[in-house]
Amino acid sequence: MKDNMSLIFIADENWAIGLDGGLIVEIPEDLKRFKELTYGNIIIMGRRTFEALPNQRPLKGRTNIILTKSREIHGEDTYTVGSLEELDDLLNKLDDGREIFVIGGANVLKQLYNNCSKAYITKILKGYEKSDTVMINLDEDKNWKVVWESEIKDYKGIKYKYVDYERIGK
Repeated sequence: MKDNMSLIFIADENWAIGLDGGLIVEIPEDLKRFKELTYGNIIIMGRRTFEALPNQRPLKGRTNIILTKSREIHGEDTYTVGSLEELDDLLNKLDDGREIFVIGGANVLKQLYNNCSKAYITKILKGYEKSDTVMINLDEDKNWKVVWESEIKDYKGIKYKYVDYERIGK
């Protein structure tokens, strides 16, 4: 399996990423950054993440890969794979230098975590009491280091910043 994928997600200070099948919080500027980073590239997601997309349609301008055993999903530049082995085969066929982003949900993020060498995280500078999905804390994983972070931003009283990480070990 390729080991140069990139994680991309939004998390609170406790690394909570979701609630009831959606994001922990939606920030328009974060969604814009997500589009800018992923546009023209390959994105990998689970079925529930796909179903949470607007109109359950593939994201335009990207190759969408849905990792699911439960159903076939059709759309322009969209693939469905039922296993990590099928995913590996497909990625080898699609290998043309584009960046590969793992966008969620938590199970897919965790399954492909060790195949990622970069992470683009939007960090909310507070914890949310209500969440049901938590990701691995990159700040506590000695194999990751911060390589860039933005200034603190504000959206309707929500303080956040962008933090980019690189893997330094396995």
